[in-house]
Amino acid sequence: MQSTFLGIELAKRSLTAQNQGMITIGHNLANASTEGYSRERVELGTMEPLYAPDLTREDTPGQIGQGVVVTRIERVKDNLLEGQIVSESGHEGYWTTRDKYVLMLEQIHNEPSNASVRTLMDKFWGSWQELSIRPSDNAARESVLSTGKALAQGIRDEYHRLSDFRSMVNGDVQGTVTQVNDLTKQIAALNNEIEQSKAMGDQPNDLMDRRDLLVERLGHLVPVKVDHRDKDEFMVHVEGIVLVQGKVARPLEMRGSDQDGYASPVWKDTGLPFTAKGGQLGALLELRDKDARDEMQTLDTMTLSFSDLVNETHRAAYGANGKTGLDFFKEWPFINNVAGNYDRNGDGVYDSTYLYRITGSNQLSPQEQIGLSGTIKISSAKGTVDVPYNPTDTVADLVARIDHADGEVTARLTRDGKLELRATPAGDRQEPDFVIRHVEDSGQFLVGYAGILRASGPAGAFDWGKPNAAQTALRAKGLDYSVAPLAHPAGWIEVNPQIASDIGSIAAGFGENGRPAAAGDGSAALAIAALRTQPVMVGSLRTFDDHFAEAVAHIGLEGEQAHQAMETNARIGKQLRDLRQSISGVNMDEELANMIKFQHGYEAAAKFVTHIDQMLDTIINRMGA
Repeated sequence: MQSTFLGIELAKRSLTAQNQGMITIGHNLANASTEGYSRERVELGTMEPLYAPDLTREDTPGQIGQGVVVTRIERVKDNLLEGQIVSESGHEGYWTTRDKYVLMLEQIHNEPSNASVRTLMDKFWGSWQELSIRPSDNAARESVLSTGKALAQGIRDEYHRLSDFRSMVNGDVQGTVTQVNDLTKQIAALNNEIEQSKAMGDQPNDLMDRRDLLVERLGHLVPVKVDHRDKDEFMVHVEGIVLVQGKVARPLEMRGSDQDGYASPVWKDTGLPFTAKGGQLGALLELRDKDARDEMQTLDTMTLSFSDLVNETHRAAYGANGKTGLDFFKEWPFINNVAGNYDRNGDGVYDSTYLYRITGSNQLSPQEQIGLSGTIKISSAKGTVDVPYNPTDTVADLVARIDHADGEVTARLTRDGKLELRATPAGDRQEPDFVIRHVEDSGQFLVGYAGILRASGPAGAFDWGKPNAAQTALRAKGLDYSVAPLAHPAGWIEVNPQIASDIGSIAAGFGENGRPAAAGDGSAALAIAALRTQPVMVGSLRTFDDHFAEAVAHIGLEGEQAHQAMETNARIGKQLRDLRQSISGVNMDEELANMIKFQHGYEAAAKFVTHIDQMLDTIINRMGA
């Protein structure tokens, strides 16, 4: 038969359940402003009945209930929505970071302003134009020298600003990798605590909230996805590769070095490259290794093209003091070996040939048909690229074809009609810029026609991976070449000290038949001033004015795209988080309503205890003899 004290036990369970409900509401209200907190809800259920349905049960009309129990305390959470928020965090982190840093790149160009490189170059061309009108005037030469120095300083300043920007981004890359490692370590530690709590039958809601918050922060840094392989193991992936599995976190580290000394993130346990196509880290790596690097390479290319072309014209002209053969701008070679030999692997033995420019020995006419067929093979970012030519092609056709072949070697005709091959910046960060790595011709165009290679075919190819290639692969008679420039020539450009110390060395005229130019000859100065509007940029045949217009427009469009994408993703993220707040956030009105409900339940249970007590008092104290 049922116990006389069953009512007391039933009332105790009710008091406990209602009290747990009140405590949970208090916990919700206390954490209403806590970041990442999900409101909790008490789930109540009936206690198992007194009698089980077997042959030993009492003969009673039905099962006797034993009151209420707290079955679980559940956090209100939409896991699908949470996954969308984590995914969107990666997009937000990427575009927010990119928007901020691209704006800095725009400011580096300093356009439009009187101190920009474009404005300084305009003044430089203007000074040469003035010298062509007054070639015997020292004041005009002083203006050329002054604007040349200012332009060189402006180019160096822009390079150093870009270099500082890239170094700053590199520092942020290292800091972000450290943050990723710290967050993954915390997530793994929380996984361990959560597993232990669940093993004891607990529901660690607050620990899971903290883990979700850390995952969202991690998703802002790298594009992560969450996977529950089973009900206990919690996994975090990046680009399909496990970053956290249960209580094990895979750390990253910075390792290796490119030509500028920048390391890249790799998996510490395997050494394989870490790839992040989104998040803050992905944006920083793209800014460092592509945007900033491209800006520096573009500035270096412009500087080399500009200084080479000015020097080419200036060398052929005569100064007021009768001197000729002088460069206006000083060029700094990467190596001192005149043959371009270099010890690339550092074992003390020459193993490579670093050449930037090769000029053929034969004069060519741009509109003349080649009359030959074959295929030129030049180095590219993906190995080599083929440039075919036919007998009906003109020299100008083939030069343009080489320039548009997506290779890392370009072609142009010099003032005296000789074919000139030049190296461009390398597409691979591990390779040096402005080094010709491979030139080969299956026919005779580069051999007998242009006078560059000694022989056709693979055996006669110029390849940078061999020492003394300038002597063994190139024709000796009438050939001109220069070794690769010092890394980042934009950071080293300056007016030739011989020019700076004697303005009479500034050339204004070409002269005739090997004799110095006449006093009123301004032909060389005019030719230099004309470089401004001629299609002379290496690799794309743009003018210098076109180069600056395109550079400024490009970075402006990049900034506009980044800002629009940042605003779009910010709105999407806000909508998702607002939706999460409506589901998981603490609603004061709802909590107060539940508080009243549990309060009344508690009062009712307490009153029930009072009545049971009165009944027991009657039985114990008032019944009997």
